[in-house]
Parts: sequence; structure tokens; C-alpha cells
Amino acid sequence: MSSKRQYNGRFKAQVALDAIKSEKTIGEIASHYSIHPFSRWSAERHQIHKWKKHVIDELPNMFTDNGKKIQQDNEKIQSELYEQIGKLKVELDWMKKKLELPTDQKRGLVELSHPEIPIYRQCELLGLSRSSFYYKPRGISEYNHLLMGMIDEEYTAHPFYGILRMTARLHEEGHQVNHKRVGRLMQLMGIRAIYPKPRLSKGVDNCEKYPYLLRGVVIQRPNQVWGTDITYIKLRQGFIYLVAVMDWFSPSFRLGLRPVLGNIQLTGQFLLHKCSGKGFV
Repeated sequence: MSSKRQYNGRFKAQVALDAIKSEKTIGEIASHYSIHPFSRWSAERHQIHKWKKHVIDELPNMFTDNGKKIQQDNEKIQSELYEQIGKLKVELDWMKKKLELPTDQKRGLVELSHPEIPIYRQCELLGLSRSSFYYKPRGISEYNHLLMGMIDEEYTAHPFYGILRMTARLHEEGHQVNHKRVGRLMQLMGIRAIYPKPRLSKGVDNCEKYPYLLRGVVIQRPNQVWGTDITYIKLRQGFIYLVAVMDWFSPSFRLGLRPVLGNIQLTGQFLLHKCSGKGFV
């Protein structure tokens, strides 16, 4: 008994395509390709008809598999893109935490005429809200200047007055302001009530302690120890700084006045001239 003849897939596909074209009969196709028209092992099935039917049945699956492959490739690309977006978002959040700049500096980093990145996106990258970017401070009103002057006068006379007592004093003067406004103005002026606070004598372990350089030093001559101090004085048009430089041995001293709005520039020429290379504390 002869063995069954084997055909490869390319040969079967060619025969099936000729059968689908219907340009030749099954006998002609079988004679052309030297194929027995009926299967040797199954007389019920026609060999060429079986290949033709198989190709017709598998054609939709071929296109379906191709679509599935394209869809799988797209899903893979989307997954990689989402992963990159997640990494960029984590890095951006980390950069925002490290970029701890004041609001004024962040506002200065925004480029109004950038051709590609809009303003709202720049604000998001800098961690700056758009309301903060467009905000323009109104400044201090004339009435607040008046209240600040009265608070300064009262604080100079009674430095132990806190927010509530200062508010009550302003009410006595006919200014009906609440304690929140008074507290905000006092904070803006940098003043607070002076009173004995609890546990002031207890030291802090992690705080560096500086030695007192004049401990045990006997001041016996002029130009041995100098001291400085600074304060401010209220005037009609504002404030001025008062700087005092004094020799601890003699009562002689020098004064320096600087406007509040200008930079405080304390020169050391006078001290260098007096000290002449001697110790200065």
C-alpha cells in the first residue's frame, strides 16, 4: 500500500486559489497539479474542495487576527506612554517640592511671550496658582498708616499691650476696628507685647551656645571695648533708624541716622580708625 502524498501549505494555497477563481474545472486543476481529484483515504471528501473550503473559512480569521495584532500593538504603545506620563508626573511633583521659592520669585520665572508653553501651564509647572500670578498688591492705605502710627505711639508708652488691649485703646480713641486688623498691623510692624514668658531660663540642647567674651574682662582704658545698638524713631513723615556706637569706658559715642526706606549701611571706618588693629567686641 503506497504512502499518502504530503503537500506543503504553499502548494495547497495555490491550488485553493485556482479553485476559488473558478476559471478551470476541478478535473483540470487536479490534472494540472497532478492531484487525485478524490482523497485516497476518504472517498467522501474531495481534496481540492476541502482545501478551497478551508481557505474560505479561514479568510475572516486572518483579517481578524491582523486586527487583533494591531490592537495589541496599540495597547502596548498606550501602556508605555501611560508609564512614561506617570514617571514624568512623579518627577514633576518631586521638582515642585524641591523648588521651594517665594511667590515673587516664581512669578518672575513666568515668561509672558513664550511661543509654546501658555501661562497657565507655566504656573502649573512652577506650582504657582494663576490667581497669585495675576495678583497685584494694593499697598497700605492711608487709614492703616494712621492706625499704625497710633499703635506705635501706644506701644512706645505701653510695650506690654497685646492685641486685645491695643484694640480697646483704639476704640477709646474712636476707631472701631476689630482685633484681627490690629493683630495684622502689629505683625506687619514687627511688634508684640513684652511680658515675662514661662520657662525662659530653660536651655535648648540643640541650640548653639556662644560664650560671653567680656566675662572677667576689666575695662580699664578707652578704645578697649566698643558696643553698638540700633532702634527706630517715628517722625511725622515716617520712621528713621537710630544707630549708636559707644566706647564702654568713656561716655563718648557716635550716632548715625538712616531713613527706613533706604538700605542700612553702617560703615566701619570710624571703628577701624579708633581700634587701630586692637581687639573689638
